[in-house]
Amino acid sequence: MKKTETKCTGMDTKLAGMLLDPSPAPAKVQAHVAECGQCQGELDELKATIELLGAWQAPEPNPYFLTRLGARMREEREAAPAGWFARRVARLRASIAYGSGLHVRPLAAMALTVMLLLGGGTYLGITDWMQVVQPTPQAAVVHDLQTLDNNAQVLDQMETLSNNNESGD
Repeated sequence: MKKTETKCTGMDTKLAGMLLDPSPAPAKVQAHVAECGQCQGELDELKATIELLGAWQAPEPNPYFLTRLGARMREEREAAPAGWFARRVARLRASIAYGSGLHVRPLAAMALTVMLLLGGGTYLGITDWMQVVQPTPQAAVVHDLQTLDNNAQVLDQMETLSNNNESGD
């Protein structure tokens, strides 16, 4: 009996797979179901349940259901609550839910949008202040060429000065 119980662990998902399509089930699982009475009984029960569900027909909805539901909701909405505090809360709730003369919802959405834009802009402005601008690193070759060019200019200037001094003497 214990051998059967240990072999049957995890068979629930395999039985469900065999119920829908028995061909891809491994031969080991099919052999276990064929020799295990408990698993075979459970598979038969699952098949009977699926057949019963296949034969079930959904009832036709009542054509007046939505009309009656709307009337019932209207009655509940118009029913006066008991007590002055409950009436005030109900009136406040109705003005928020169904709108008031001020149209608060679009104004609240616009105010929230402006607050988000201002907050995001402020955050970006603050984070930009804290970032240090890193100089772009130059390649060694570019730096060497710039140094040689500066040296060439200095040498040209010195040569021009020396030519001027020799001709002036």
